Amino acid sequence: MARIEVVMPQMGESITTGTITKWHKNVGDVIELDAILLEISTDKVESEIPSPIQGKVVELLYPEGATIDVGRPIAIIEDDMNAEVSAAPAAKTEAPKAAVAASPAPVAATAAPIQASQEEEEGFRFYTPLVKAMAKEAGVALSDLKHIKGSGAAGRVNKADLEAYIAGGAKGSAATHKAGPTPTAAPSGVAQTRSNGDRVEIVAMDNMRKAIAKNMVLSKQTSPHVNSIDEIDMTRLVKAREKIKNDFKKREGINLTYSHFVLYAIVQALKEHPLINASIEGDNIVIKKDIHLGCAVATPTGLVVPVIKNAGDLNLTGIARQLDVLATKAKTKKLTMDDLSGGTYTFTNNGSFGTLIATPVILQPQIGIFCTGVIKKRVMVMEDDAIAVRSMMYGTHTYDHRLIDGELGSKFLASVKHHLETMNPENLI
Repeated sequence: MARIEVVMPQMGESITTGTITKWHKNVGDVIELDAILLEISTDKVESEIPSPIQGKVVELLYPEGATIDVGRPIAIIEDDMNAEVSAAPAAKTEAPKAAVAASPAPVAATAAPIQASQEEEEGFRFYTPLVKAMAKEAGVALSDLKHIKGSGAAGRVNKADLEAYIAGGAKGSAATHKAGPTPTAAPSGVAQTRSNGDRVEIVAMDNMRKAIAKNMVLSKQTSPHVNSIDEIDMTRLVKAREKIKNDFKKREGINLTYSHFVLYAIVQALKEHPLINASIEGDNIVIKKDIHLGCAVATPTGLVVPVIKNAGDLNLTGIARQLDVLATKAKTKKLTMDDLSGGTYTFTNNGSFGTLIATPVILQPQIGIFCTGVIKKRVMVMEDDAIAVRSMMYGTHTYDHRLIDGELGSKFLASVKHHLETMNPENLI
């Protein structure tokens, strides 16, 4: 007999917590291998979690709505179908104080399904403990929640819905505090105070922003960042794209963007300079034979970096197809752990925001990231000293100076530039 702890999985390299949105099994239920046990949600991902074994669910350690640290046990499954249901969580599964502060205490497992109490319902609508806690601290009455149109399952009000309601000026949403040294911000991220006659607003970081902050600081502490920047003549590609984009859209149902060309050029440059497609583990250099290319995608809750797996085996059309699938999943919060993990190099397009040049932060444990700026027409002096109007774009290669020196970093940038300036898209799609 074996008791298997099901832990909160890490839904991507920057995710530190997950929220249980729905249990598919109750205590006492028999579950098959790979059958769905629960659904979890983060600020980046919503995913169904399968059972790691066939067995009997003997404990559910947290209710729906609880936010749990990655790696913490959330359920116990016994492979003995005759196992007795536990009356309480085992001591080793007790949640840490930090987890308890962010969510209700673990519930004792019972043979009955986990149900919302009458206090958790208002007008026959269910609100998760997280939403209730946020509403309480933000000064929003439960009776006011019925005015919120929920975007969750079955119209359930989730964290994002409540934050939007509060940000829109809901009654009592912004708790105004008297001047003092330690004003308290609501979990929703909205709180105001006055200090020395000046108006200030205190905004609490959500889980996504906390994770980004932590990882950006870690990356800067880990990798000495170096940036090589060059201007890339995109005139040829701009004209070629105009010729083929409509036919490509009809054939593939996808808008052909400049990001597709840049991603393809990066793949070719990585093949020519394999040391860029590596990581550092202790005193060892781990050179990755497969190219798994991350691409930053903007979503309503922030940037996510899904990964195009085996990008080295794809042509331009294949890259466009894969990116379209991942971008759609990102914007609908359907990315999985596999979609967000395993990247070996990353691309980000700041040009989509009108930025001319940017120097991004490396996504650990990778050792490089490529960033493009906006494409702008400029007057250029050509090699024969002729003056011409060209469509120019800046490209930045940011790399880890522990492994990549200026020569290799600049050669990689030159390779990307060469492929973009000489590419013939009609032969690649």
